[in-house]
Amino acid sequence: MTRTATQTTIVPNTLLLGVDAATRHHENFPAYFEEFLSLVKTHGSPQEHTLIIKLRTIDSAYFLTTGKLEEVKKICTQHQIEQVIISEALSPQQERNLTDYLECAVIDRTRLILEIFQKAALSAEGKAQVEIAMLQHEKTRLAGKGAGMAQQLGVAGARGGPGETLKERERRHIDLLIHRLKKQLEKISQTRQTQRKQRQSSNLPLLCLIGYTNAGKSTILNLLTKSDVLAQDKLFATLDTTTRELFINGKKRALLSDTVGFIQNLPTRLVEAFKSTLAELSYADLLIHIIDIANPSWQQHIRTVNELLTELGVVDKPIVHVFNKCDKIEMTPELNQAIELYQPYVTISARSKTGIQPLINFLDQSVPQKTEFTSA
Repeated sequence: MTRTATQTTIVPNTLLLGVDAATRHHENFPAYFEEFLSLVKTHGSPQEHTLIIKLRTIDSAYFLTTGKLEEVKKICTQHQIEQVIISEALSPQQERNLTDYLECAVIDRTRLILEIFQKAALSAEGKAQVEIAMLQHEKTRLAGKGAGMAQQLGVAGARGGPGETLKERERRHIDLLIHRLKKQLEKISQTRQTQRKQRQSSNLPLLCLIGYTNAGKSTILNLLTKSDVLAQDKLFATLDTTTRELFINGKKRALLSDTVGFIQNLPTRLVEAFKSTLAELSYADLLIHIIDIANPSWQQHIRTVNELLTELGVVDKPIVHVFNKCDKIEMTPELNQAIELYQPYVTISARSKTGIQPLINFLDQSVPQKTEFTSA
């Protein structure tokens, strides 16, 4: 428990459960687990108790097999665990069954990411997008609650009784909230369309920074455009699209947009909710794919980004691969050979303007000079 002069924050006793499941095909489970711990850190949950288990199969009802279920239950009892955060996505049934069996709250990967987005959203658009995804997630969790609601009303077993009515009422309430939020997003989208037309009339090419979360996109945007966009060493520091003017050698050459970072198993509802924001990518003249080359899973990260681009319908766009954080590792012949597969590419370090000079040189040579403007 943490106390301040104005409020008391109660932090639940939490178990972090990493699951190395053969059916999930994690290429590098240690890196995947580290990413999970980073998600938990960004979420603000404690990391005092951790457990890694291996699963050969997934149980349809509990996700965990009987033996592993008993093992986790024993640890929860021993340490008086109040909350379990699991590294994998659960079905509504699995989440309910685990909650009942372990007698504590259960947060799966999907809810963990949703709650991180909820805390990180700053703009009205970002907040509405995350709220829609959260409400849609909650709606899936209503299934199977009818009996419980009926018991609360003293009509257990009554077919079509008040309990079912309460569940339906809650579902209609959620649908109404989603409808209102979508209407709000439509108005914001219209404003975005107007802004997009104004940008297109300037005859400047649009460049979009894309990449895995925490690859350094916002830092690079700040260096290239002398901006002060929030850039932190944590996952999903940026949710809202930010566009700035890009000057090279004193000439206004393009507009540069930062976008939300991607991640493995990004909840489908978040992808759907953010499609209006990510639609900016379909108007890009060049995609600048930022890759954290110091991360052991950098090739998996590239595949994840490419898969999400395909899901968004953003295909056949010119793209440059920017391998960032080269100062953190040794650029061995084997590594240089591996990145040669991703053409065109540049290697940089976003620690300074000097470190990103290779990217500036590439953009100077590759971005068409549709119209020339000189800086003031």
